Amino acid sequence: MVTEKEVEAIGQTLVDPKQPLQARFRALFTLRGLGGPEAISWISQAFGDESALLKHELAYCLGQMQDTRAIPVLVEVLKDTSQEPMVRHEAGEALGAIGNPEVLELLKEYAKDPVIEVAETCQLAVRRLEWLQQNGGEPTGSPYLSVDPAPPAEEKDVGRLRALLLDESRPLFDRYRAMFALRNAGGKEAALALADGLCCGSALFRHEVGYVLGQLQHEACIPQLIAALASQAENPMVRHECAEALGSIAHPDCLAALRAHAADAERVVRESCEVALDMYAYENGPEFQYANGLSQLHQPSPVLDGFS
Repeated sequence: MVTEKEVEAIGQTLVDPKQPLQARFRALFTLRGLGGPEAISWISQAFGDESALLKHELAYCLGQMQDTRAIPVLVEVLKDTSQEPMVRHEAGEALGAIGNPEVLELLKEYAKDPVIEVAETCQLAVRRLEWLQQNGGEPTGSPYLSVDPAPPAEEKDVGRLRALLLDESRPLFDRYRAMFALRNAGGKEAALALADGLCCGSALFRHEVGYVLGQLQHEACIPQLIAALASQAENPMVRHECAEALGSIAHPDCLAALRAHAADAERVVRESCEVALDMYAYENGPEFQYANGLSQLHQPSPVLDGFS
């Protein structure tokens, strides 16, 4: 049983800008796993932070928790035009992930937002909520423990899924469905098909491809992810997701690329590389879980000069 004091200690790590970013990320994902109103409260408090990357992950985690008590703060973030587009986009996606139809009209309103990434995200969230209503709830059978912005397509043929994924004349929701079906199919052919999506027109779409390749963790897509990360012309939101994907894949070839951009001019990129290097170390180390906020609380104090 986790105590309120333990949750508070993890929350204090999350909201403390003096803490290393990787420690704050681990605290965030610990709170996501714990759930409940106290965890939501601590996560919500961090939306005033200066790091767009952290705020993006706050919104992501609130959506993944699927707790309706997170709706008010996510609505506030979506409406706040002083927040960075990648943060507002993630708030819109999180509202779709929670799956409560009470936000449908709001999402329809922001589906016309002047920021294209926000508008496209809200369009997808509207379609997701409508799909849930038409199909009686969440899709089942996913091998990944994530709430996705679209259910996987029923098509199983990788070639046909690739064609749908890359067809920019098709609705974004249908292409996302192909994306998640390819992820669920797995294997080299599916990974390479997804990687081809990194050349498509929508930055939002390319960013989601990066995220999905990080889930898939297939080494075949490493060159394409490295190229996208290295491209100064690429949208920082896409480069960030490619960096985190390389950290998740955690192959030695990923390490040099992440180190090369650890001092990138774009803050969200260099912070993503910092977090990705921590993920790389986790994937290649002995730790049982990444979200280790609770175990960190119970580490013995360091011994200094012979005195404990």
